[in-house]
Amino acid sequence: MIKFNTILVLASVLLSTLVMGQEVIPGQQCSHVHLPKSTQPYAALTPTVGTEAYDMKYYRYEWYIDPAFRALDGTVTTYFEITEDDVDQIVFDFSTSFSIDSIIYRDQKVNFTQTPPFGLSIELPASLNKGALDSLSIAYHGEPAPTGFGSFVQSTHNGTPILWTLSEPFGAQDWWPCKNGTDDKIDSLDMIITTPEQYRAASNGLLINEFSPESGLKTYHWKHRYPISPYLVAFAVTDFAVYTDTVALSDGTLLPVINYVFPENLNEAKRGTAANLLAMQYFDSLFVAYPFKNEKYGHAQFGWGGGMEHQTMSFVVNFGWGLLAHELGHQWFGDYVTCKDWTHIWLNEGFATYMEGLTYERFPVETNANFMDWKRGKLYHIISRPDGSVKVSNPNSVNNIFNSRLSYSKASYLLHMLRWKLGDEDFFQACRNYLEAFKFKNAVTSDLQFYMEQQSGQDLTSFFKNWFEGEGFPTYLVKWASTDDKVVLKILQETSHPSVSFFDMPVPVLLIGENGQKMEVRLENTHNEQIFTVDVGFKLTEVQVDPELWLISNKSASYDEDLITTSTKEVHTEIKIHPNPATDNITIEGNTGIFDSYRIITVNGKVMQSGVLNGKVQHISVDQLHTGQYYLQLEGKAMNKVIKWVKNLKLINRQQSKTCIYKAFPLNGGNAFYYHPSSYKF
Repeated sequence: MIKFNTILVLASVLLSTLVMGQEVIPGQQCSHVHLPKSTQPYAALTPTVGTEAYDMKYYRYEWYIDPAFRALDGTVTTYFEITEDDVDQIVFDFSTSFSIDSIIYRDQKVNFTQTPPFGLSIELPASLNKGALDSLSIAYHGEPAPTGFGSFVQSTHNGTPILWTLSEPFGAQDWWPCKNGTDDKIDSLDMIITTPEQYRAASNGLLINEFSPESGLKTYHWKHRYPISPYLVAFAVTDFAVYTDTVALSDGTLLPVINYVFPENLNEAKRGTAANLLAMQYFDSLFVAYPFKNEKYGHAQFGWGGGMEHQTMSFVVNFGWGLLAHELGHQWFGDYVTCKDWTHIWLNEGFATYMEGLTYERFPVETNANFMDWKRGKLYHIISRPDGSVKVSNPNSVNNIFNSRLSYSKASYLLHMLRWKLGDEDFFQACRNYLEAFKFKNAVTSDLQFYMEQQSGQDLTSFFKNWFEGEGFPTYLVKWASTDDKVVLKILQETSHPSVSFFDMPVPVLLIGENGQKMEVRLENTHNEQIFTVDVGFKLTEVQVDPELWLISNKSASYDEDLITTSTKEVHTEIKIHPNPATDNITIEGNTGIFDSYRIITVNGKVMQSGVLNGKVQHISVDQLHTGQYYLQLEGKAMNKVIKWVKNLKLINRQQSKTCIYKAFPLNGGNAFYYHPSSYKF
């Protein structure tokens, strides 16, 4: 949605990187702390009684617009399908500040009633029953009442008049008769705007016609044939300069990116929109194909201090990388799939904000930006206060909906933590599954949770309860002590808000040796004061908690020599696994009696196997696991132990009737492996 370019000053961070004409602000690039105060009674907004009786199908807007005047004059025709029996009136959300000239239904004028501030009831001459498809036309004129939020704005740029709309969240009713919600999408629309000939009109969809109806006037006909939420319908009219970029999508489609910009900003715009084509190709391949590829994408410049993701044509104040990437990301998350109500606005804004961050990760050179700086800035913003839920507590409050710290920063980091918890493969595939399931529809948080769980096999109930509904964040203190080849770690956690007593999360810890050796371990932190022992194979000198900033948290590590004494009392013999690397089975030997269960976890945190430990010697089949590196986590009431091991590749040579064992060797100490045949057995 609306992306504001106000700077949040953070004394603890001195960073600002110029990216394609726009600053990347650590902590919050788009802040809503200066949202205008609404002058309308939005706090009382509820679905208008009567609007549930029909489903919007098609709209045709025909208007005369002169951007020198804050006024609208024209006709809106709507087609609708009745969803209940015995419907004798059609109800719209529509500002009573307009004068209605006539309402035509089946070639006849019909009676209507306007109820301030946003009620319009139209009497039908005969009742309609469920399934009936019908239409009517509303002719009106006037000036929208000022709401303070900027849904219908007349201003100037460089001395030239401009008129533009921005309807999110409640502004559509300010200027056209609609169902003012997110959960009933219009199937298609045509917008036909006539304006003085020196101006151009930009809108949703494709410009299919441009003509002069009479001397001194120009008419622009925009056609859009994709489902669209009412708040995403928009136009802008001024003396635009127009140019087209073209981008090749992953399926070979050559997509036009049509840009309507202020003439005085033409050169800046061309640099910015050309760079943004990289983001288009990235999102198109990372998620699903660009959703509106049969029409276009584009930008229209306007006077709001940020951007707005109007479907197929984002409105933007400038052409900085971050702003363009954010609004482009909304074409998937917000337009293609739209939050069902404003309680779940994070499904729009969290994704768009995170997608902006992903471009810094993918294109650090092109953006002249750093993903770590982006993450660091978001974290400082989130933890600047101890409270706050991603779930919108008052979906009728504009300021509550667009809380920059929660609906943007914390929401984007919720996704980042999901990525860490699930791993890249499952996280991005779940995103694709979610998009496919709800394409051109509406979704709520539980829908995303379902597809994340389905893809990963993990139960994410507590995750969403803690991070979506709950408030605050954890503070981790990791105490550690080491011997020559092992380390004992104890994780202590405090939460910043009483709504969450404990955040059950995998905690990344980097172990650093005296000769520069490094080993990253993933500790499945399931309860407070949890103890882990890790075989490292080198003498430890430093422990870093979450150095790559995967988690919303405060964190620190400290040496505690007493941990060695404590763990020695609890562990009287070594725990060993063999063989390592393994192909078919691993055997656990030692004092397994102090552990109740085990889990085999990938380096990305996916639990592949789990079971109960019931003896001193435990044999575990790993034949079904893919080759690669894993962690064996042994779990007990007093402590946990983490052992890294490698699954080898076993190939059957049927011609020679022998099994070929391939050993997996890590490349550059990382998680990629190459394989070498080490032995043959008959």
